[in-house]
Amino acid sequence: MFARAERRTLDIAGALALGGVLAFVGAATAVLLAHAGPGAGSGADAPLFDAYILRVARFTFLQATLSTLLSVALAIPVARALARQRAFFGRVWILRLSAVPLGLPALVAALGVIEIWGRQGVVNDLLRLAGLQNPVSVYGLTGILIAHVFFNLPLAVRFLVAALDRIPPEYWLSSANLGMGGGAVFRLIEWPVIRRVLPGIAGLVFMLCATSFTLVLTLGGGPAATTIEVAIYQALRFDFDPARAVLLAFLQIAVTALLLFVLSLFGRPQDEGVTAGRAIRRFDGHRRRLTDGFVIFAFTLFTAAPLLATLVSGLAADFGRLALDPMLHRALFTSLAISLASASLSLAIALPVVLVPQLAESGASGPARLIMAVGLPAVGSLILLVPPVVVATGWFLMLRLFGETGRFAPAIVTVINALMALPFVVRVLEPAYRTHLARTARLALSLGITGRRRLMTIDWPALKKPFLTAFAFAMALSLGDLGAVAIFGAEGFVTLPWLLYSRMASYRTADAAGIALILGVLCLLLTLPSTAPERVPERPGSDA
Repeated sequence: MFARAERRTLDIAGALALGGVLAFVGAATAVLLAHAGPGAGSGADAPLFDAYILRVARFTFLQATLSTLLSVALAIPVARALARQRAFFGRVWILRLSAVPLGLPALVAALGVIEIWGRQGVVNDLLRLAGLQNPVSVYGLTGILIAHVFFNLPLAVRFLVAALDRIPPEYWLSSANLGMGGGAVFRLIEWPVIRRVLPGIAGLVFMLCATSFTLVLTLGGGPAATTIEVAIYQALRFDFDPARAVLLAFLQIAVTALLLFVLSLFGRPQDEGVTAGRAIRRFDGHRRRLTDGFVIFAFTLFTAAPLLATLVSGLAADFGRLALDPMLHRALFTSLAISLASASLSLAIALPVVLVPQLAESGASGPARLIMAVGLPAVGSLILLVPPVVVATGWFLMLRLFGETGRFAPAIVTVINALMALPFVVRVLEPAYRTHLARTARLALSLGITGRRRLMTIDWPALKKPFLTAFAFAMALSLGDLGAVAIFGAEGFVTLPWLLYSRMASYRTADAAGIALILGVLCLLLTLPSTAPERVPERPGSDA
């Protein structure tokens, strides 16, 4: 499948990727271990887990559990309604709308949630008009739950709609012929499909909520609503207690390791059944149009309201003054430079992660290549085990030994953001590359087309779209990230998310709204083309 020179190049690239990532993450972990050694605690008799750490861990699991239950429970009726009502105008746009939170920076979404649910927001204004004197507080557990549901409800809906759309059309024809009611359709057809995918969806949502940083930092409202990652940030930036930060970092690693293990227990859902390829036609939709319409409207309103609020408040900002703000210029330049560099680095690491295991599968294997074939896929998901805030904490403690950490911040944040995007980049490139190599590799090798010629004439035309998709999404993730930047954030190192958070913290809401609009538009322009659902044309008359 590969020429000898290509194999040698891949071996070198794989060794560099494997060694580089392990060295970078391992160095941060080693520093954390050193600070966790004897004498590193706050006191000789200090307990390993005091009341504060136990409270933080308890709140982390509480908010993640409640967020998951709300997101999944609400997603089921929404997904069923969208699956039933396949022909109404605007369905494809609602599915596109559900993709928007996937590419929206958490800080921008938090600002939109505040505009709708905050003390001076739309919801509380309506409650006051109704005569209620105690408005909804968007800070604390309530705000965290609202923000997490805003992000994860559309994600769960997309997964569930995709699963329901895979049900063979013959099932719906049989259910109509048998005169099944709504309860029987749900119990015998829909629920078995939902039940197979629900554990994986719930596990994914729980992990996203348990490792949430930006939303909790913005909407937590105080020590009573603090998760492990936010507590790490507070221990370093406010209390400067490295020992507590290290203990919390290892607690976070233990939490993510447990979550990844639980997720690994759920296999991939099986196919729903054999089908003749007919177009999907639901016969039970007309009986539920009113209730389905209400559910879909409520979901659309909940998802769109914070986005519209962010847009309206952003357009009301003084862009003339913002355009002359040198701090905004510096933050924009820094964010774009870091995002470009991190996306490029992420792709550079992803290529050997994808290709070297396939090289070993083709039979061209030696001891070193077999080690890389096992190690590189694990490296691709290493950042899921050791979250970005934890890695940033280790490097922050290390670089303190060499002076001002702000000098090294851009390079460290670039690498951390590249690793943060790596799991997504690998999952986009791997199936595309595997399919492409299966179709073209042997033929290209037999014709003697290798190296740059093969890259330009065979590989790039076929793989351009997944490459650009992975690159754009990696850029968007880096542009909107606040985690690593929050650890290193300083006067001389400012990104758009950090500047937005600073303006929000100083109650400069008009400036924050304008910056949020700029950041949100940049990220959505990068991610929307790749997250929009594809419309598959249905063959007219195929169900006859």
